[in-house]
Parts: sequence; structure tokens; C-alpha cells
Amino acid sequence: MADWTDQIPPAARAYIAGRRLDEVECIVSDIAGVARGKAMPASKFAKQATFFLPNSIFLQTITGDWADNPAGAFTEPDMIMVPDFSTASAAPWTADVTLQVIHDAVDGEGRPVPVSPRNVLRRVVALYEAEGWRPIIAPEMEFYFVARNTDPNMPVVPPMGRTGRRAAAKQAYSMSAVDEYGKVIDDIYDFAEAQGFEIDGILQEGGAGQVEINLAHGDPVKLADEIFYFKRLIREAALRHDCFATFMAKPIEGEPGSAMHIHHSVVDMATGTNIFSAEDGGESPAFLHFIAGMQAHLPAAVALLAPYVNSYRRYVPDFAAPINLEWGRDNRTTGLRVPISDPAARRVENRLAGMDCNPYLGLAASLACGFLGLKEARMPRPECTGDAYMGEDELPLNLGDALDLLDEDAALREILGDEFCNVYQSVKRNEYKEFLQVISPWEREHLLLNV
Repeated sequence: MADWTDQIPPAARAYIAGRRLDEVECIVSDIAGVARGKAMPASKFAKQATFFLPNSIFLQTITGDWADNPAGAFTEPDMIMVPDFSTASAAPWTADVTLQVIHDAVDGEGRPVPVSPRNVLRRVVALYEAEGWRPIIAPEMEFYFVARNTDPNMPVVPPMGRTGRRAAAKQAYSMSAVDEYGKVIDDIYDFAEAQGFEIDGILQEGGAGQVEINLAHGDPVKLADEIFYFKRLIREAALRHDCFATFMAKPIEGEPGSAMHIHHSVVDMATGTNIFSAEDGGESPAFLHFIAGMQAHLPAAVALLAPYVNSYRRYVPDFAAPINLEWGRDNRTTGLRVPISDPAARRVENRLAGMDCNPYLGLAASLACGFLGLKEARMPRPECTGDAYMGEDELPLNLGDALDLLDEDAALREILGDEFCNVYQSVKRNEYKEFLQVISPWEREHLLLNV
């Protein structure tokens, strides 16, 4: 055990220092971003270099069913799971002393399994690096604290705060609103510290019980790992205080949706400079090409940024979510926003992604669109200087439409990998088909006796 614990990050070493490590959770992200894997005694993990999981975990839908295998026979061959010790992280909510370790999925010859979401993101990052570029991202995570909802037939409602009242809406940036569930926030900070994660800030968003956590900018794979971990961390903190944390795109009717805004910049690996800024400090052609690539390819990428039927309820005018792909400087009504910054920090914020997306796939899709823009040297449409909500809708209206657009964008599919895209579409079309079998309360209320 001493051999492998020497390779883990300082925060993980500090967490187990002077204590007996009981268990190691060996995990990998499935298509939905759910942690799959095995837990084993630490003594066994120390002796076992790899373990196996069937590749069918990437064909499982969010409902637990199995999608058709686009490759043909459903034989469930094993993948080899290789630990990435740099991801070792505490699980501070457990009763015993436990570490989590993210694993990479490879085949019998050591090649990355192309349908594993972490491998998809690595594939996109490698394309940047082959051009001498290093992509930098900074994610913003929005989510809701809600009252326990044990009956899916009942609407989701905000949680009770410390005042004994339900959390209030329309209190963006209110410190008092954050204090209403301060004990949950305290546990989030404590868990994050134990896991070695840096939180850039926590603030109240516009929805009732809606919170935003910002992470410092950095490497896309490392930050995707952290978001993957954070979703579990936040859920566990909420459960300690008799409420749920949800990352659904639109959990409460009449409230804003939850996004995962993604800030992008690209650094020249040779010089360390931001390629979005010219020598005189102005905007470079690469900056405009990146935006143009997003305008051209994001419609097809929406299937990954908005992966569920509920995701499309976010894209409603005047609910703090974009409805098109306009771009603008310091304009929060646009889908692509350029924040105020100095030349070294010039970046593009993609506001389309929902917090319900798999972080590996959301970041991969967004970076892929920008990469295609850099390679295609397109120019964007003129900047939107007014209210983009007054413009035309240009995003797919539902998951089925989004999957059709992904199917048609050959350039984006090549970047992400055709094999992955085929599996992803099979899973999502299965989920969409299942949803269409459900009759909603709206249909019973308005159609049962009126049509």
C-alpha cells in the first residue's frame, strides 16, 4: 500500500495520515456521468494493479435499461480499468476511512476505450496539444437545494431555510439567502477541503434555493474530474441536512434552470501566451475563429450539452438561459459571452451547457466546436449589442432534434469519435423513446376532457 499511496495527491495523503485506510472506491464515469465501479478493501487494492468492468456500462440508460449496441452483438466484453492515482480523493462523508480513485478504461491491448467519456475529453485535448495549444477552461456550476422529494408524482419545492421559511426566489447574490442553508454550505467547504478542491466562490443564484459554485481555471480533464466528484460531494452534504441537491436542468416550474457555464481560453504551449490576444493586446483572429466554430457546430453539440428531455426546458427567453448562438462582449443575454478581462485572460463563455450534462462530455463537445473554428478559420456573425432574447431561436427544441443535428455534423463526429457518437445516440434515443411513453399531468389536465 505504501507504494501506491506515495503517488496520490497531498490532500489524499493528509486525509489518511495516521489512520487506517479501510476502503478504496474504483470508479469510472458512465455516459450520464454516474460513478460506476467497485469498492474493495484497501489491502486488496494495494495488491491489485487493475480490475475489470464490462463495456456494457456505457450502454446503460439513465433509467437503468440497456440501449442497443451499435457495434452488433451484445457480448459484454470486459474492459481493463487502470487507476489514475493523481485523482485519488477522500470520501469524507463515509463512516470509515475511504478514498475514491478514478480509473481509465482501456482494452486488452492497452488502447483507450473510445466510448469512455473521460477518454473522449482526452481525445479532444490531445488534438489541441498536437497543434501546440493548451486549452484552459473554468466552469461555473449551478444547482438547487430542494426539499426531499420521495414521490416523483409530486412537484419539487424549495427547502426550508433556518428561518423556517421556504427558500425564496429572485434573491440573486443575496448573502442572507445563502445563509438560509449555511450549514450545508459549511459541509461543502469542509468536504472540498478534505478532497483538495479549490472553490473560487459560492453565490446565490436567481432561483429559490439555487446556488452557483465557481472553480478556478485550469486543465480540462482535471476540472472535469473535479466536477464529477463535486456532484457527489454536494449531494452528500445536502443529505446530511434533510434536503436534496439536484443538478436537473429545470427542476422547479417557473424558476430558472441550472447551467454549467464554461469559460474557454487557449494558450500557445511554446510561448505561454493566450492565442485569443494579439501582440498589441487586441482580439486576435484566433479569438474570432473560435467563436465562429462555436456558432457553426454548437447546434450539433447541444445533444451533449443538454442530454435529457428536461434539459430543453432551460432554453426559454428571460429565464437567464440562451435561446440562440449570438455572441457579445459582457452581454449575458447571448449564448456566447465575452467577459470583461485583460488580454492575458481573454476568454469565451459558453452559456448553453446544462448542469445535467456529463462534465467530461460537456467540456469535450464545447472544446471540439472551438477547435473546429480554429482549424476552419471561419468568421463569426456580427456581435450582438442588444438583447439576444429578442432574436430568433436557433437551438434544437428537443432531444430528438438535437440528436439528428449531431448525426449530420460529420466534422464534430470525427473529433469526438464516430464509435462514441453511435453509442451516445443509441443511449439517448432509447431514453427519448421511453419518455414518450409517459403521459404527463399537463396532458391529463388539458386533453382528457377537452379534445
